[in-house]
Amino acid sequence: MKRKLLSISMAAAFALGLVAFSGRETGIVGKVTPGDSVELVWAINGTDSLKTNVTSGAFSLPAAPGTYKVIIDAKEPYKDVTFDNVEVRDGEPTDLGEIALQQ
Repeated sequence: MKRKLLSISMAAAFALGLVAFSGRETGIVGKVTPGDSVELVWAINGTDSLKTNVTSGAFSLPAAPGTYKVIIDAKEPYKDVTFDNVEVRDGEPTDLGEIALQQ
């Protein structure tokens, strides 16, 4: 009986682990070109703000579900880019795609 209960418990823990680590992170992701034209990406939701660095043009910003204003803080001579009403849903990365900066 103990052996059967242990087997069931292990199977349940394994199944929960698969769900918890399914690779679907909640947040905002994207890629900026040219890749060295940005230092920070900001996400603002009400009075809360988040920021992340950009590496080789790519960024990933873990964010709780909600609606955000996202600002791509560009280096000179490039212009900043702003996205309003970016919707983040639980368990789904919100992909802004490739963002081509203008001078």
